[in-house]
Amino acid sequence: MPRSVNAVASRARRKKILKQAKGFYGKRKNVYTVAKNVLEKGLQYRYVGRKLKKREYRALWIVRINAAVREQGLSYSQFIHKLNEKGITLDRKVLADLAMNEPETFKSLVASVK
Repeated sequence: MPRSVNAVASRARRKKILKQAKGFYGKRKNVYTVAKNVLEKGLQYRYVGRKLKKREYRALWIVRINAAVREQGLSYSQFIHKLNEKGITLDRKVLADLAMNEPETFKSLVASVK
């Protein structure tokens, strides 16, 4: 009896990898073994990048809040501490947006926690 290799599934598996590698340079896009390795590494970078993006945005928000608060005579840590004491639960994303786009509102917020 001949050996069954299930070529349909094998080809589909290879096509899926090569389709994802579309746009890569040189052998990376059309040689299966190379494409598979490069694609795996790319997927790892993509996963890590999603985590780094969150970290970088939070750092950016903190810098923006700090710059806006220092104009009002406070430091970032003092401002956050006073917000917590007053029970104001605005996250850093919202605070940074207020500081950038609505400075008057942000000024009044800082004045209310001083």
